[in-house]
Amino acid sequence: MRRFNLAVLAAVTLSAGLTAVPAQAHSGRPLGIENCTATGCHFDVPPGTYDVKVLLGGDAASSTAISGETRRSLLPETVAEAGERVFRSFTVNVRTPEGEPTGPDGTPGLDLTLGGSAPALADIKVTRARHARQILLVGDSTVCDQPGDPYSGWGQQLPQYLRKGVSVANYADSGESTVTYLSEPRLWATVQPLIRPGDLVLVQLAHNDKTTDEATYRANLETLVAGVREKGGNPVLVTPIVRRWFNSDGTLNNGTALLVNGLGVDHPAVIRSVAAAEDVPLIDLTAKTKSLVESLGVEGSKAIYLYNEKKDNTHTSVHGATVYAGLVRDELVAQGLVPAGLVRVG
Repeated sequence: MRRFNLAVLAAVTLSAGLTAVPAQAHSGRPLGIENCTATGCHFDVPPGTYDVKVLLGGDAASSTAISGETRRSLLPETVAEAGERVFRSFTVNVRTPEGEPTGPDGTPGLDLTLGGSAPALADIKVTRARHARQILLVGDSTVCDQPGDPYSGWGQQLPQYLRKGVSVANYADSGESTVTYLSEPRLWATVQPLIRPGDLVLVQLAHNDKTTDEATYRANLETLVAGVREKGGNPVLVTPIVRRWFNSDGTLNNGTALLVNGLGVDHPAVIRSVAAAEDVPLIDLTAKTKSLVESLGVEGSKAIYLYNEKKDNTHTSVHGATVYAGLVRDELVAQGLVPAGLVRVG
């Protein structure tokens, strides 16, 4: 990739009058800022994985965040002092459908949105990624790329914690159980062929297994683990986020909060058991979210979920999903599943 021309960039500011020029996917040559307006960028590229390098800042102090596709957070808010230029990069997955696998196709190509309190994009370069690590997500509505406010899944917020060289391909889908994820052709039958040797595949399915008996639930998890390994991927089992359902003593020690279904199946316990039996890494998000929600208390935890907006104690707000994605990030690093150098901290 050619170097940024700082002399030119110092004079470049985006204005409302800048017109987007459709970019064409072509081999090797980076796509640049000519494809951007004051609020975002569109790159006419086919599905695939792309590296994005941005230069942020302008004559005035700025603070820029970048999201893309179906409301995925790709770069956290980044501050640049007046006259300063800040370089950042990330890797993004472009797919069809661009959000939930059973949802609409979305807009072809790569769409990025500029956010933050005072966005300033000085330059941008987009190239097809080579040798990028891939994290695929298998899950439900608490994980997926939610299409509209105020909802957000933790998988939708995870990309902002990863640097260039790691992409998140979020194939979580609202309403899915282990039963439906395996049986729906647009889900597991579509995802499994995409798994490459060395890919991480994080599986969090439990919220909708309300009528799944324990033997079936266990067998379905084992099928997913075996399917990932068959393609050379590395499965990671993730216990479900808790529901915000407090006891009178301020704890979450009840079946509703801890995902015990009507048949008495303790989903987190089964996941832990399968992880141990199959020698699969485990991210115990149930334990971590329980500890966090209890520490925040009845009032403080409302902002994590959509209680204030929807009286919803299951689905997370953007804030909550971001916090929970941070817990996943921490475990990926702590367990050596993603090198610390490829992860953003803070």
